[in-house]
Amino acid sequence: RCFYEQKILQRTFGQWKEWWTVCREGKLSLRAESLYRHLLSNLTFKAWRAYVCQQQEKRKKYYVAESHAKKQKLLRTWQCWLVYVDVQRTKNGMQSVALAFRERSCLRISWAVWRRQHYQKCTRRKMNILALQHWAQSLQFRAWSQWRELYLYSQNEKQKETRAVTHHQHWELKRCMGAWLGYLILHRVKKRQNELAQELHQSQMLRRFFSNWQLLLECRRRIHAHQKDLEKQAARIALRRVLAHWKHYVVLCAEETQQCELAEEHYRHHLLMLQKFWNHWKSRL
Repeated sequence: RCFYEQKILQRTFGQWKEWWTVCREGKLSLRAESLYRHLLSNLTFKAWRAYVCQQQEKRKKYYVAESHAKKQKLLRTWQCWLVYVDVQRTKNGMQSVALAFRERSCLRISWAVWRRQHYQKCTRRKMNILALQHWAQSLQFRAWSQWRELYLYSQNEKQKETRAVTHHQHWELKRCMGAWLGYLILHRVKKRQNELAQELHQSQMLRRFFSNWQLLLECRRRIHAHQKDLEKQAARIALRRVLAHWKHYVVLCAEETQQCELAEEHYRHHLLMLQKFWNHWKSRL
C-alpha cells in the first residue's frame, strides 16, 4: 500500500511538473514575441522618422534653390533693363545731337558718314551686350549644374549610410535572437536532463527499498520454516537436547527481533525522508 501511494504521488508530481513546464514555456514565448514586436515597431518608427527628416531637408533645399533661381532671374532681368535704359538714354542723346548737327550743317555726306558710324557703334554695343548676357547665362548654368551634381551626390551618400545603418541593426537583431534561442534550447535540455536524473535516482531508491523488503520477507520465511523443523525435531529428541534447541531458538528470536527492529528503523527513516521531501515540495509549490 505504501509503494502504491508512492507511485500515485510520483505520477501526480510528474504530471504537475509537465503542466508547469508547458505554462512557463508559453509565457516565455509570449514575452519573446512581444519583445520582437516592440523591436520591430521601434525600428520602423526610427526609419520613418529618418525618412521624414530627409524629406523635410529635401524640401528646404528645394525651396532654397528655387528662391535662389528666382533671385538670379530677377537680377538678370534688372541688369538687362538697366542696360536697355542706358542704351535708350544714349540713343536719345545721340539722336538729339544728330538732329542738332543736322540742323547746324547741311552736308548730307557728313550726316550719312556719322549715321553709318553711329549704327556700327550701336550694333557693336548690342553685340557686346548680347555676348555678355550669353556669357553670364552660361556661367549661371554651369554653376547650377555643378551644384545639382553635388546635391545628388550628397543625397546618394546619405541614402547609402542610412541603408548601411539599417542593415547593421537588422543583423544585430538577428544575432541577438539566435543567441537567445540557443540559450533557451540549452536551458530546456539542461532542465530535462536534471528531471531525468531525479527520476532515475528515485527509481533506483525504490528498487533498492523493494529489494531490501524482499530479502527481509524471504529471511522471515526461512526463519519460520526453520522453526517448524526445530519443532518436529524437538518432539523426537530427548529432554536434554530440548534445552539446547530452546537456547538456540531464543538466540534466533533475539536475532529476528533485532532484524525486525533494524527493518522498522530503516522504514521509519525512509518515511521521514519522504515526509521531508513532501514538505519541501509543498513549500516550493
